[in-house]
Amino acid sequence: MSAFGALAVAILKGFWRDKASVFFALVFPLMFLVLFGAIFNDTDASKSDLVLIDDVAFVEELEGEARDAFDDQFETRELSREEALEEVRKGDADAALEQSGDELVVHFTGTDQTAAARTTSVLGAFVDAANTAVLTTQAGADPPYALVTEQVEDDSLQMIDYVTPGLLGWAIAMSAAFGAAATLQGWRQSKLLRRLQLAPMPTRTIVGARVVVTLAIALVQTAVFLGLGTAFFGLTLAGNWWMAVPLVVCGTLCFMAMGLLAGAVTKSVEGAVNMANFLVLPMAFLSGSFFPLDEAPGWLRSISLAMPLRHLNDAMMDVMIRGEGAAAVLWPVVIMLGFALVLTAVAAKLFRWET
Repeated sequence: MSAFGALAVAILKGFWRDKASVFFALVFPLMFLVLFGAIFNDTDASKSDLVLIDDVAFVEELEGEARDAFDDQFETRELSREEALEEVRKGDADAALEQSGDELVVHFTGTDQTAAARTTSVLGAFVDAANTAVLTTQAGADPPYALVTEQVEDDSLQMIDYVTPGLLGWAIAMSAAFGAAATLQGWRQSKLLRRLQLAPMPTRTIVGARVVVTLAIALVQTAVFLGLGTAFFGLTLAGNWWMAVPLVVCGTLCFMAMGLLAGAVTKSVEGAVNMANFLVLPMAFLSGSFFPLDEAPGWLRSISLAMPLRHLNDAMMDVMIRGEGAAAVLWPVVIMLGFALVLTAVAAKLFRWET
């Protein structure tokens, strides 16, 4: 038992002295506790963004406490029908409300089922209250208002259509970052990197070959992803889905640069992979790869806008599902290429041929 105790203490001391092990065993999981706590335990529920199409008499006729309650639940503005539906389709509004006679129509987007369900449920409560008020004074009368819902996208679209862009973005980021980080450290530890430096070929040839291979893997990965989704899961792509190709290329370059940075500042393959994981995995949650961020606090959504994966996911959603044109990819491409240039420059500055 004394030998067992001495060995256990030695292992514990070794673990405690390895700062990377301590970080990924204790601190890294706590980051996700804070992240999910901030997303799902927001005590100050934000208002739903509701666009009113032209004049909605039902809303204008609300008075007193009913009007105050409505204003507490919704942030409203008036737009034309075409502008309102476009706002909802792009995700800039939770829903649009239109009135035709006594029928209230809620237009929602399938890209965020949670916000749509919440908005429709709250509006339904106001409609029920208005109907009850009338029926209590006019016995036997029919309910004056009816609430119906309409999806702004094609009704044939399924949940797989909305989750695919985010999952594909995460897969591309993970593959590029992990591959670059592990390759750089693996080559350095095996001394292959030094041999390549001494080989009769310029450095740009080595870098170019690695970049081309990474891009080829990403494009094949995308083709397999979309092919399987279309063939077996009913994935429906918009007419401009092919514009996702430049996004995949630029996203791969961006996250490959992130992996190079991880490989440049760490001293082992495990450390490089762990750092790449530390950079990519939280970013995936904060960028909407796995679930929408509409329920997250405003400050957290603002932070996500500083992350390249958020722009990659949003742009792929625009061209693959929403049918947006070339303008939807220009700004995300600029952002990702900017990240790629900056991270590559920092990685080159910190890079050493030997560990």
